[in-house]
Amino acid sequence: MIIEIDFNSEEAIYLQLRNQIILGIATSQYQEGDMLPSVRALADQIGINMHTVNKAYTVLKNEGFVRMDRRKGAVIALNADRLKALEEIETNLRVILAKASCKGITREEVHAMIDDIYEEYGGF
Repeated sequence: MIIEIDFNSEEAIYLQLRNQIILGIATSQYQEGDMLPSVRALADQIGINMHTVNKAYTVLKNEGFVRMDRRKGAVIALNADRLKALEEIETNLRVILAKASCKGITREEVHAMIDDIYEEYGGF
């Protein structure tokens, strides 16, 4: 997976990195047990500070996407706590849908968008 950072984005670099790794998991570019590059290697590859990569990996660990192994580093390890994930998604989705409602976006438009996005991830 090639990670591209938009240095002009208002989104924090560590969040861009986190999001791209999550997208890589969702699109099966990363599988359970795959090792992510070392903090140093990824920082050098992208041209960012090692602390930024470390912060992204820490967030991914806290969110249940990776585990830290002393010998292997960051390893994809999806959290099996599905109920917690559903609660988090519902919380985030409530805000997103409220924004959509305020902008006059219809239920049908939202459903079509969700269908398109799910199709990108193999149509789960």
